[in-house]
Amino acid sequence: MFDYAMGGKDNYRADRDAAELIGAALPTALAAVRENRQFMRRAVRHLLSAGIRQFLDLGCGMPGRGNVHELVAAADPSATVVYVDNEPMVVNHFQALLSSSSVATALLADIRRPGDVLSSPEVRRLIDLRRPVGIVLTAVLHYFEDEDDPAGVVKEFVSAVPPGSHVVLTHYHPEGIPAEDRAVTAEFAESLDMTMAERDRAQIEALFGELVLVEPGLVPPPRWHPDRPLRDPTGWLLAGVARKP
Repeated sequence: MFDYAMGGKDNYRADRDAAELIGAALPTALAAVRENRQFMRRAVRHLLSAGIRQFLDLGCGMPGRGNVHELVAAADPSATVVYVDNEPMVVNHFQALLSSSSVATALLADIRRPGDVLSSPEVRRLIDLRRPVGIVLTAVLHYFEDEDDPAGVVKEFVSAVPPGSHVVLTHYHPEGIPAEDRAVTAEFAESLDMTMAERDRAQIEALFGELVLVEPGLVPPPRWHPDRPLRDPTGWLLAGVARKP
């Protein structure tokens, strides 16, 4: 559905039908998908400018326009990327896309078990945990129930990487949208049998743990270092980048 909202081609009829249904009921939701993707691109470029040359994209979802490995390769063709997702179809698409690459790959794994990810042969081959890592967690942690301990998941990944590493994160922000949209979102989530955790600003910021937020802090995605004329944010998401001191 994200890919379809971005105008991509890696989607199926079920994705398109669901996206159209959601878009009809929640017109700003698809715009929020674009906000999320544009923020991710700016954030990855920020990390590249800070000297980071290896990235973990956790809960990556289907390939789309401006994937992490494409942004990274434009800055440094030797920089490495590992995509991680628990959906075989997603991983198959990325593996096909990256079949000729020696510096990027995709791993089938559940990011709720960081140890499995970090000890995998793919990560061991491409990610040197002695050097700073860019950890990308965009639009994924709101699919975690509280009992999944999303803050603990982030902490375990961050504990494995050295100072200078960064976390890029976006999260659904129910306080930023009208009450009626929030109610419709909950109905859609239930009908699609998925979690859409309603965390407030303080709870989202707490996901960063002891990391230091980069200015301007936790903000709607379009307000994080905009590179185009600023439009009013949809309110659906909060976004931030934080550094391990």
